[in-house]
Amino acid sequence: MYDPIRLAALVAVAEAGSITRAAERLGYTPPALSQQLAKLEREAGTALLVRHHRGARLTDAGELLVARARRVLDELEQARHELARLAGLSGGTLRVGTFPTAGTHLLPPVLSAFHRAHPDVELSVADYDPPTGVAAVAVGEVDLALTHAYHPAEPVPVPSSVGLEPVLVEELVLVTAPGHALSSDSSRLPLSGLAGQPLVSMAPELPARQEVEALLARAGATPSVLVPTPGYAVVCALVSAGLGVAVVPEMVARTAVTPVGVRPLGAGELRRTISVAFRADEVAPAADTFRALLRGAFGRAYRTPGA
Repeated sequence: MYDPIRLAALVAVAEAGSITRAAERLGYTPPALSQQLAKLEREAGTALLVRHHRGARLTDAGELLVARARRVLDELEQARHELARLAGLSGGTLRVGTFPTAGTHLLPPVLSAFHRAHPDVELSVADYDPPTGVAAVAVGEVDLALTHAYHPAEPVPVPSSVGLEPVLVEELVLVTAPGHALSSDSSRLPLSGLAGQPLVSMAPELPARQEVEALLARAGATPSVLVPTPGYAVVCALVSAGLGVAVVPEMVARTAVTPVGVRPLGAGELRRTISVAFRADEVAPAADTFRALLRGAFGRAYRTPGA
């Protein structure tokens, strides 16, 4: 039985006229696509393509198989749509809440994968500063919301109708101006090493960060600039300009627009957990499918070892 992925590769080459252009369309490298085509030729027991300096053309056997392959792929696509209708994934709207860091760096590829698999479901995205996204889920403003919590921190009560599923745990790390003495060493810096350092602070009164800021203060870090709103891009820009050091989530540090030095802290006791909030008291196929995609995508990025 022929692999549908290889059949789709052959059809793409037939339409593009070259393996290179087909690879670009499918998101493969040309060598990887060539391997798929070679396997298909072995399955077929005959040559399907003739390579030439301008690209590739189908042999008679290739023409025959492409015609059949198009029918097979059309049937599979139709089956996908019919299964989506049975699962409640044909039409309707999936409303997703997020916060800036996740909305910029983690959510787009998950949204893209969901849209490719279920193009009939309309997507809506709205920003909520945590933990307000949880309340938005509870009252039905959105179907899902990405939110976060810091450790150490007092736990925030969650409505009984809302489930909260952790999808990513990341450490908080030190960011400094490029070339700063503290970032010249890649080993973990004990929190006591922050004593006397000017700190670009997320302001002690910010509820989500209160306990983290208090711990930094007890370690002897001295606030030099207060940023009372959750704006990590601004924090990293101030650090990059030499106005102090800061403690931010690793994802923020690694994706900062302005250049910063990065160093792990302590024993990893400062953390941020990103979770997805969802209504636990209703059946929602689109939301459940999206949560599964989130688990896979977030699990491959920025996860704290051993978390």
